[in-house]
Amino acid sequence: MGMQAAVQLVYPPQCLSCDALVTTDFGLCARCWRDTPFIAGLVCDCCGTPLPGEEGGAPVQCDDCLTIARPWGRGRAVMLYRDNARRLVMAFKHGDRLDLARPGAQWLHRAAVPLLQPDTLLAPVPLHWLRLFRRRYNQSALLAAGLARLADLPHCPDLLVRRRNTRSQEGRDREGRFRNMEDAIRVNDKRRWQVEGRPVLLVDDVMTSGATLGACADACLAAGAARVDVVVLARVAKDG
Repeated sequence: MGMQAAVQLVYPPQCLSCDALVTTDFGLCARCWRDTPFIAGLVCDCCGTPLPGEEGGAPVQCDDCLTIARPWGRGRAVMLYRDNARRLVMAFKHGDRLDLARPGAQWLHRAAVPLLQPDTLLAPVPLHWLRLFRRRYNQSALLAAGLARLADLPHCPDLLVRRRNTRSQEGRDREGRFRNMEDAIRVNDKRRWQVEGRPVLLVDDVMTSGATLGACADACLAAGAARVDVVVLARVAKDG
């Protein structure tokens, strides 16, 4: 403790999002915390989108999840993909801010508590090898690894394989996003034995339409997974 205190005197902890000083490592200052739309209260049991009303014990779903047949069972999200949450995700994803993996995993752990069953296998949404080569890391794999450590559950970073280099989902409508992901994901043949008969929790950074997570869940179920749930750092949700 003495050494840690000495280090903090020389290198005082700073906000994850700005240069303001904070009291603990990997924290947000008061202003950035207010600007980060963490999700709390009643949420869609399928995707984690916040819903109006109070928690009543019975699971409820948002309009999107009532309209679209989701291949996974339950889902949770840490924050809405806007304001400071968007800035944090973009810095983590494209700005080499690997230090954000640790607090991101801690936030995921709190959100994913209802989904963490014994023997659950955690797996990230995969990148195609070309994109992984350019980016040098898979942000979803870093989050999944951190969550697995906190939850003391097994993690399989290469459970899923992106069999073709799908083009970016940005700018596509919902139908285009789902079409772009058709037959794009499969279970790694060398890891198939790990998924058979057990629950799988998929981890990703952002959910928009759910097309990518849906393709991953379909692949896991086709390989014999007992069930599939999902947890994401940020959820794109409609205003209002």
